[in-house]
Amino acid sequence: MSQKPQLPLYAEDRLDRLRSRLKRIEGQSRGIARMLEEQRPCPEVLQQLASVQSALRGVTKEVLRNYLENCATEAIRSGDNEIYDQLMDAIYKFAK
Repeated sequence: MSQKPQLPLYAEDRLDRLRSRLKRIEGQSRGIARMLEEQRPCPEVLQQLASVQSALRGVTKEVLRNYLENCATEAIRSGDNEIYDQLMDAIYKFAK
């Protein structure tokens, strides 16, 4: 009974925030690669890696919130019980 979610999935302001965050993460990732090439000390590299992981967690939380607010809510309202398994999969994927 799984239905296709209505488009757009993301409001424009949320999409703008996600794009901005991902561009910053992309820059941080390139910076880490540069740090490795420059043989920077491990603690400095690890600090930047922790920063990128934290930023990615922020993006994940925003996308998960969007999923709950839009896709999952609509599926629950329509009686699509498959959504509960999808929600559990999403939650467990990031609860590790």
